[in-house]
Amino acid sequence: MKPFDHNKFVGYVCEVTPQYVRLQIPSAKLLRTFYYNGEIFLGGSVGSFVVIEGQEYGFLGRVFELNLPQGERTEITDKSINEEETQFHPIAKIELLALFDIYKPETITKTVSRYPSVGAKAFSCSDEQIGAYISAFGVKNDDKDVPFAPFGKLTSNNALCNISLNSLFGRHCAVLGTTGGGKSWTVAKLIELASEYSENKCILIDATGEYCNINNIQNIELGTGDYIFDYTNLSIDELYYLLHPSSKTQVPKLMEAIRSLKMSKLDTNTELASYYKQDSQGSSIVGNIYKSKKAKRPFEVFYYTHIVDIEDKSCNFNFNLLAAQITNECIWDSDRINSSLWGDRNETDVSNCISLISRINNVMSTSEYNKIFGFRKDTIPDAKDLRKGIHDFIQDKNHSILRLDFSKVSFDYQVREILVNAIGNHLLNEAREGLYKDSPIIVFIDEAHQFLNKSIADEYFSAKPLDAFEQISKEARKYGLFLCIATQMPRDIPLGTLSQMGTFVVHRLINEQDKKAVENAASAANRNSLSFLPILGEGEALLVGVDFPMPLTIKIDAPKRVPDSQTPTLKKKTEAISPSNRNLNRRIE
Repeated sequence: MKPFDHNKFVGYVCEVTPQYVRLQIPSAKLLRTFYYNGEIFLGGSVGSFVVIEGQEYGFLGRVFELNLPQGERTEITDKSINEEETQFHPIAKIELLALFDIYKPETITKTVSRYPSVGAKAFSCSDEQIGAYISAFGVKNDDKDVPFAPFGKLTSNNALCNISLNSLFGRHCAVLGTTGGGKSWTVAKLIELASEYSENKCILIDATGEYCNINNIQNIELGTGDYIFDYTNLSIDELYYLLHPSSKTQVPKLMEAIRSLKMSKLDTNTELASYYKQDSQGSSIVGNIYKSKKAKRPFEVFYYTHIVDIEDKSCNFNFNLLAAQITNECIWDSDRINSSLWGDRNETDVSNCISLISRINNVMSTSEYNKIFGFRKDTIPDAKDLRKGIHDFIQDKNHSILRLDFSKVSFDYQVREILVNAIGNHLLNEAREGLYKDSPIIVFIDEAHQFLNKSIADEYFSAKPLDAFEQISKEARKYGLFLCIATQMPRDIPLGTLSQMGTFVVHRLINEQDKKAVENAASAANRNSLSFLPILGEGEALLVGVDFPMPLTIKIDAPKRVPDSQTPTLKKKTEAISPSNRNLNRRIE
């Protein structure tokens, strides 16, 4: 590799600043595209890569601005600037990307405090040199069997980008861009590369159903009742998301009701017989617990005996009995005469819990909830457990991609957000147990703005965040659970989640707030790199990341099986009315 060659000369460094280097180009003809040794070079045009000489180190940079000195601008004509002996002297601004040892130019490091000197020469960079740098991105000295995959080509010189999958996914990944920029194709390509070039499993949360034709895929359709996330596997906090009780009055009664129903389920020997209703034969009807005017002591003994199972934060109880049990809990703490007994019914507590009881009954009667969480399993007896479906997929050696199809999941009642959050909590809990350390899992979330940065508010406007994937982004990487989110609105993604993304694949972005969100989250994406975002073409993206010494603008290869993201089009009327007939109709009217 020969980085400096007089035949590829571009210009001289005339100014050095911490933000950029200014290059004096002796002649405008040096800006032209040229061929050398069968390879095409872009000269000093905007977006092209250049290398700058140094004493010990060489510098890799990219041209991001061109202009003429003020005195030459008034003399410019088509003939004068294109003639062979042109007298114009363009000036280029160059963003410094990385530096390399001039004796070992095959490896590069990020620039920190070294800069070229004034008068240093700059040369066009070859495809061979750029390709060698890209293929080493994300590779550490102790890495073994690193999976590389062809992701695309540089837009400036068509250099092939073989990217390390560890560098793409190892610190989480975000695919960003406005509608029509190629975001869905990029997600499909990333899934394809992960499944073909690594042995790892991918779980795709498909918000719209557009990824139905990806190869080597296992599909689970949600919202139809075929698969449910059984409510008994929800945590108490997730149940709060469904019921959103008020913190001051309803939460205490809800928790007491849940404890009572858990105790009823654990009472296999009917030790709590005195708290149940009796049938006509005098036998206890195990179910709801009735405390009013009953002794506290037996109940408390049973509670402390089984406290670990009762306070395990799970929803392992009969949800059908919950509304009635809350009413049973609306009693005075003690009887007026005998403090060892519970008191009578407290009508004030009952009034305060009416709205909660109503929401519980609404959850029970809503088919959307039932088809997702199985509150009335008798109506969907053949429903399969989603958690088991995920577990079976991870053990299955024939499929590498699991697609969770959310296209039939209702947008009402915040079912989609709650379900995705529950799936995230399940995956995080399994990761914390070390189940993914030997074989990491990559979770793809398409249309992530539909699911992240959401919260559930109670009737007193006290909000509870749905933050499972924010927790995954912060801590799950060390457990082997990686996250790849795709969204057209990065400003709607929590900054805490976005800032944990180590790699960004950014398609065209126009909105200033979106660009600002990326700039705040990705330190490698400086202002000069982000300036290319509004003009990126379809399928083009800016690739930046912690493991990438420099940002790259690439044209991403099309996936083998493209997602069904075609926008419906307006169609021409079959029988158009001529202007003369239209005027005739008006006169008749």
